Amino acid sequence: MIPVILDTDIGTDIDDTWALAMLLRSPELDLKLVVSDTGDTIYRACLIAKLLERAGRTDVPVGVGIPLEQADKPQAEWVADYRLSAYPGRVYEDGVGAIVDTIMGSPAPVTVIAIGPLANIAAALQREPAIAERARFVGMHGSIRRGYNGKPQPDAEYNVARYPHACQAVFSAPWEITITPLDTCGVILLDGARYRAVRDCDDPLIRALMENYRLWARNAKWAGGVDPEVCSSVLFDTAAVYLAFCEELLVMETLPIRITDDGYTKVEPGARLVRCATEWKDLPAFADLLVQRLTST
Repeated sequence: MIPVILDTDIGTDIDDTWALAMLLRSPELDLKLVVSDTGDTIYRACLIAKLLERAGRTDVPVGVGIPLEQADKPQAEWVADYRLSAYPGRVYEDGVGAIVDTIMGSPAPVTVIAIGPLANIAAALQREPAIAERARFVGMHGSIRRGYNGKPQPDAEYNVARYPHACQAVFSAPWEITITPLDTCGVILLDGARYRAVRDCDDPLIRALMENYRLWARNAKWAGGVDPEVCSSVLFDTAAVYLAFCEELLVMETLPIRITDDGYTKVEPGARLVRCATEWKDLPAFADLLVQRLTST
């Protein structure tokens, strides 16, 4: 099994919740720590902790990341009465320190799966640069040739553009970097029979996922009228979880990537080489895998 740390801004877009559920159902991955990232990191840590409880995985520690400027909290109702102090597992108030200690204390190299802006990871590298020698980075970041909604021009993707200087620091560290940019993660959606299999699943974790999805669809200003009874929203972050243990269904390119000050991921000769998932070989097969993982207990 691959030891992993998940750094997530869960509680803004719903795809982080799907990604955590997928990770918990991936036997290749040994989840050592989940850290909340960006904004109200107590709110996000409560979501993580309650989901881990529903999954029966209170063996997984929760870390509270760096609190930054506030953002909308469309899933807040789900944790309105939840107190982080009630979590049966371990809670680290210093999530950045927990990242460092988990990596440095691991007998095997750790895979850091980052599915949000990178303030925590940049701070961890600043605190202990040696973590880059003992870990690899897998992230949902960037936009190489396509932007949001498959448009043919790249965008300043949110996880990069929110704190571009933090992303620059992470992409400058001497570890192996693999990313799923919008080119591949921005086209993942479940509908039809695949979606219904997840929607109707009786497993406690998947019921919790659907409870959160319905709240998010009702409360998130950017949800775009998505109907949680019919299909998923775009499940960006699930591709990063997949890349932590397999690349078989994706076209991988090693590209020289520069992070600009305005949050773009530019391909420039001489820049840092990054492994990029630029196309799907078989997106339906990934959708089948995702559904199988989520609905098998």
